[in-house]
Amino acid sequence: MNIGFIGLGNMGAPMALNLLKAGHQLQVFDLVDSAVAELVQAGATSAASPREVAAARPEVLITMLPASVHVRKVYLAEDGVLAAVDPSVLLIDSSTIDPQTSREVAAAAQRQGNAMVDAPVSGGTVGAKAGTLTFMVGGEQAAFDKARPILEHMGKNIVYCGGAGNGQVAKVANNMLLGISMIGAAEAMSLGVSLGMDPKVLAGIINTSSGRCWSTEVYNPWPDVVETAPASKGYAGGFGADLMLKDLGLATEAARAAKVPVVMGATAQQLYQTFSAQGNGHLDFSAIIQSMGKVEK
Repeated sequence: MNIGFIGLGNMGAPMALNLLKAGHQLQVFDLVDSAVAELVQAGATSAASPREVAAARPEVLITMLPASVHVRKVYLAEDGVLAAVDPSVLLIDSSTIDPQTSREVAAAAQRQGNAMVDAPVSGGTVGAKAGTLTFMVGGEQAAFDKARPILEHMGKNIVYCGGAGNGQVAKVANNMLLGISMIGAAEAMSLGVSLGMDPKVLAGIINTSSGRCWSTEVYNPWPDVVETAPASKGYAGGFGADLMLKDLGLATEAARAAKVPVVMGATAQQLYQTFSAQGNGHLDFSAIIQSMGKVEK
């Protein structure tokens, strides 16, 4: 299948590579020349702009972009995707953006005959490389059915969430909870260790008791408790604190628009905003524990 792919960042590049490994033909675009060169070396062809990707008549066009403003520009600008894409092309946006923008872009695509789904992901760079991502997909059922075989080359859990924008709703709700739970895990670990507990023993108790959660069991924020967690690697890699801050901002903004209180989500956003302002945005989000007292750095 001929696939267009726009956005070759830390997530997009390995996703595109997995499509190449599955035997698809890719035409790619990114503002970073070195990212494009890596995909070309792997077998893709390059395009000079999003419009050129769309005009090449792919069967499917996928975007993986940093924020809502980029999605709007790539799809809706005069030299963007919708200005050149054939109505038969399925559009898949895997960016993490606000639900309203996702719905507006999908409506614009639908007006000219293009089926479109929002398909944000969970699983981080490790999942992107391994092809084990979870895709949360919003859009019409027929579009989801068409997108699923493509998404299965990049992920193992493909979940239909309902209408346009609902994939983004699922993503921001999940990541708001993740941000909150990581702060709770960090506070619990910091408290227990400060009071004399061995961190591994404490984590073991939590993970066989009612406090158990993903943030304590799989991604524990205390160094050397979970060997594979970023905390055991100097908080490098993983999911950056600035990315968590972005997702918490999307959640609180969506909550404001829906007039739904998210007191814990808003508090988590402020804590990560402070942490980022202190120059820590490049660290994994579990490094928030460093703001809570003594911890190995």
